[in-house]
Amino acid sequence: MNEQKIPRESYSYWRKAAEERGLPYDKLANESLQVDVTIVGAGITGIIAAYLLSREGKKVALVESGKVINGTTGYTTAKISTQHGLMYDDLIKHHGEEKASLYYQANDEAMNFLKSLTEELGISCEFTTQPSYVYAQTDKGSDQINKEAEAYKKLNIPGELTTETELPFEVKNALKLNNQAQFHPVKFLLPLLGEIKANGGLIFEHTRVTKVSGDSPVEVLTEDGGEITSEKVIVSTHFPINDFKGLYFSRLDIERSYILAAKTDSEIPEGMYLSADQPKRSIRYTTDSNGGRMILFGGDSHKSGQGGDTTEHYENLRDFAVQHFSAKEFPYRWSAQDLTTLDQVPYIGPVTAHEKNTLVATGYAKWGMTNGTAAALLLTDYVLGRENRFKELFAPSRFNANPSVKNFIKENADVAKEFVKGKLDKHDRKLEELENGEGGVITLDGKRAGAYRNANGEVTVVDTTCTHMGCELGWNTAEKSWDCPCHGSRFSACGDVIEGPAVKPLKKIYD
Repeated sequence: MNEQKIPRESYSYWRKAAEERGLPYDKLANESLQVDVTIVGAGITGIIAAYLLSREGKKVALVESGKVINGTTGYTTAKISTQHGLMYDDLIKHHGEEKASLYYQANDEAMNFLKSLTEELGISCEFTTQPSYVYAQTDKGSDQINKEAEAYKKLNIPGELTTETELPFEVKNALKLNNQAQFHPVKFLLPLLGEIKANGGLIFEHTRVTKVSGDSPVEVLTEDGGEITSEKVIVSTHFPINDFKGLYFSRLDIERSYILAAKTDSEIPEGMYLSADQPKRSIRYTTDSNGGRMILFGGDSHKSGQGGDTTEHYENLRDFAVQHFSAKEFPYRWSAQDLTTLDQVPYIGPVTAHEKNTLVATGYAKWGMTNGTAAALLLTDYVLGRENRFKELFAPSRFNANPSVKNFIKENADVAKEFVKGKLDKHDRKLEELENGEGGVITLDGKRAGAYRNANGEVTVVDTTCTHMGCELGWNTAEKSWDCPCHGSRFSACGDVIEGPAVKPLKKIYD
């Protein structure tokens, strides 16, 4: 065990910039509004879409359940790249060369849009052009990279095979893609919020949407009595809150992954890196608040709610950082939840084939900076009635027989297993056994319950049944949250919704 200490609390370096700005927005409660477009979810997709639509003269209301940019966008690795791991070989196999090429083009356009907008608005967000690498240290990984390189040739993606990287260890080979980028996502998005306001847009925080209904117009209801009516609604909440309409809960794989920021006296490599081998390791640098450099190590993903003792994932990243980069200090750690569709291509467009005025965007498969931007560009065209050659590729109503059927069966079998497992799981732990700052599943009056004892010894006990579809929640030690192993809903230690698809808090037994 290494002696270097990992921070006790999860805290994203990106989010620090938002908190230093201190830009609170109003809460919508007991008020009715009418706008042209309602956008639910203030991450990269929602904010860029709101900016573009407000610029076109649309009256926009941007609604966020918590704080703006405090979802997955605020907890990303913030790589801007069309190199999405080893993806294009699979896309060709399952979708054909034409659609695989369209996927590349959509993300390439998104990457160029981010660069152009940064320059146009003079946004200071540490945007730097970098090469991107997928590297292998095993024969199996090397073979996969060779296949991916062949896919690049078929799609005219300008990659190159190499054995040379700036990593402090040897690789068998790597696939390099030049002219990719990285940035500070919060510093990029904060100025866009100002532009939205200047264009007459409305922004609401701490306003949880509980229902989206109707089609012309669409009505959005909030938990505190707010009501917004508009001709179009964009649901960019990561996991669609209106997921029953398109059965999205059955068509998305949900994983949690981890990031550890480290400082070292060793040389920090240029470029962005992702391993082809397991366990996945993501590497990039960023500039810290004092102008120095930190390395961000990411990986150790697992199905949400099924990660065991989640502190071990940070420890695994720490061990990797110390072993290969002589890391000696870890100022930040955070984690994120990511969704992947049945066929790896995001769902972007009408929530169902028959409801054209409610639009969704989800399933970015850990590449939200480009996929999320591509979604904003496409959704803007949907709202404005413009043609877009990517509509069919991303249409949420699609269902490709290969590999969708296999993955549909696999994902829903896993959900069923976790549902039954949670109902049968017995816990003999007692409330009095919890120490300060500790949470877990306990038995209370002969029934399963979830308890958390805070640093002052005060106890909250909640019903551990997820309010989305009734699965039993597990305790996330590292993040101090209740996580659903079925569909990824997360709740605070006190039962408040952190992220959906659940929209209702847990029932409190007592606090």
